Amino acid sequence: MAKKSQTRTIEPKQNAKPEKKRVPGDIIHGVSRMTEQDVYLFNEGSHFRLYEKLGAHQMEVDGTAGTHFAVMAPNAKHVTVMGDFNGWNKASHPLASRWDDSGIWEGFIPHVGKGDLYKFFIHSHHDDYCVDKRDPFANYCEVPPNTSSIIWDLDYQWQDAQWMKKRKEYNALNAPLAVYEIHFGSWRRKVEEDNRSLTYREMVDHLVGYIREMGFTHVEFLPLMAFPFEGSWGYQTVGYFAPTSRYGTPQDFMYLVDQLHQNEIGVILDWVPSHFPSDEHGLCYFDGTHLFEHADDRQGYHPDWKSYIYNYGRREVMNFLISSALFWLDKYHIDGLRVDGVASMLYLDYSRNEGEWIPNEHGGRENLEAINMLQRLNAVVYQEYPDVQMMAEESTAWPGVSRPTYTGGLGFGMKWNMGWMHDTLSYFQKDPVYRKHHHNELTFSMVYAFTENFMLSLSHDEVVHGKGSLLNKMPGDEWQRFANLRLLYGYMYAHPGKKLLFMGAEIGQGNEWNHDSSIEWHLLQYDCHRTLQQWVKDLNAVYRHEAALSYDDFSPEGMEWIDHNDWQNSILTFMRKGPREEDALIVVCNFTPIVRENYHIGAPSGGIWEEVLNSDAGEYGGSGVRNPGGIEANPICCHGRYHTLNLTLPPLGVLFLKKAAGR
Repeated sequence: MAKKSQTRTIEPKQNAKPEKKRVPGDIIHGVSRMTEQDVYLFNEGSHFRLYEKLGAHQMEVDGTAGTHFAVMAPNAKHVTVMGDFNGWNKASHPLASRWDDSGIWEGFIPHVGKGDLYKFFIHSHHDDYCVDKRDPFANYCEVPPNTSSIIWDLDYQWQDAQWMKKRKEYNALNAPLAVYEIHFGSWRRKVEEDNRSLTYREMVDHLVGYIREMGFTHVEFLPLMAFPFEGSWGYQTVGYFAPTSRYGTPQDFMYLVDQLHQNEIGVILDWVPSHFPSDEHGLCYFDGTHLFEHADDRQGYHPDWKSYIYNYGRREVMNFLISSALFWLDKYHIDGLRVDGVASMLYLDYSRNEGEWIPNEHGGRENLEAINMLQRLNAVVYQEYPDVQMMAEESTAWPGVSRPTYTGGLGFGMKWNMGWMHDTLSYFQKDPVYRKHHHNELTFSMVYAFTENFMLSLSHDEVVHGKGSLLNKMPGDEWQRFANLRLLYGYMYAHPGKKLLFMGAEIGQGNEWNHDSSIEWHLLQYDCHRTLQQWVKDLNAVYRHEAALSYDDFSPEGMEWIDHNDWQNSILTFMRKGPREEDALIVVCNFTPIVRENYHIGAPSGGIWEEVLNSDAGEYGGSGVRNPGGIEANPICCHGRYHTLNLTLPPLGVLFLKKAAGR
């Protein structure tokens, strides 16, 4: 079991009860937020703004303020609303089933409003099963271990109009995307206050300035949707329409997003449509039947995560999940969703042995319903919000993940490049003396680099469960480990694809990530960690300034090998190309601790080529092996080109070279 959360509950003024307790009125039936068109769309599985209709919505009926409740429970015999306003009475406020075949129950309760706690009590037709359920469409929930929903509004005065107007440029496929991935609860903690996490509003004072200083373009939060178990890091989602209340109210989270946007920082949320936890108050066995999940464990239970798998063929699930995705883009101005566990959705035999899964109607292993849901999801998102990005965490060779749905693809904007990550980390963990025998682990990524729109990720998954930190994966003494890490980051930023780095990696955290502890910020008192942070800062600055590093990330036109065959010396040289000839950058990586003098590489043109970045520079903690003053390209053929550069290559270093203007 995970340790009990040390976070502080935020009790907003709006959530305070008036001195004189409100007395709810009798429930009023016949009041509905659903029109005939809503019911039609719901019944065909294409109502993707369902959060506007179901859940708890404050409104007035005949001049009386109250709250309208609606929940889908097609197999229920009775559904009631209970809460602190009626003493948690399971019988006093019954909802009415709609006359149509939607399976929706609804009703209006006068004098019940913002801040009141509530749940749905469901009595099923099936075996007289009875259960208390959190509202699947709740906008706000109690802090765990409490499990009630809270009536709330989403009123907020956004100040990010300028960002929203321009974000298409920031999110474009030819724009630089350098993503800083963080786990909210452990990025920075108040050690002096029982090691508690920062609140949403406190995070504004620390995170916004830090990301601007470091030069990242976007922040990606591990799941912030309401979740019960701290140790799941948010991946066991219960509240698909509510940010976790561990750190504040919905408006507090909106304020954080707003401030990030005003500082030209995009916000990506990790979103989990692949499974959900077994907590009784959640989605499982919701109305006494398997409303959200498959009934057969061979389809509906995830053996690795001990959680339930959605039945993607149900209209309720299609409506629910796509509505959730649109909700965050709509109400919280989110700039992109990273969709977790896509591989587990695509394959019916994912993590299962023979006989433990059910083939599809054609006898295959593909989950046809999940494929349809993902295609529908992405098509709807890009139709409604063409200036956001959908990103898939997909770890297999499934074709067309980031290709349009009209060509048969899944329709994502980008896909995490798990193959690049695995091969690259495998290579870097080897002692340099052996690297020449594994040169193909570096070059193989270019065989498939442009088959998808890839994002290169060094994420949280690589620094947990005994894998150690990125720094401690590097071989050699302390100097070599930091040099290797600088080289890894430089190679990553030069390689085609967008970038993602998990928190702590930028300072060379020594221990692997622990969700109960803060990043080891104290390490910045040491030069080796401080200079590594400066390297990442400067990498981001050059990455954002030099068009060649991002303009043609997803096309072979954006990258050209100079020499990928020097395996004996463990050296790679290549060019990144931008929209203009003068944008070109030459990248040289020396993966050994040996200084290479008089190293010749072909250059695309004559003139003076200058170092834009050198990971071995003294300001980054390197040994200071440089090519000062620039290098003139001699008119001698090399590597199939008419000019040659004679370089000194730093040990375990990467060079970025650019032709000097007018020279």
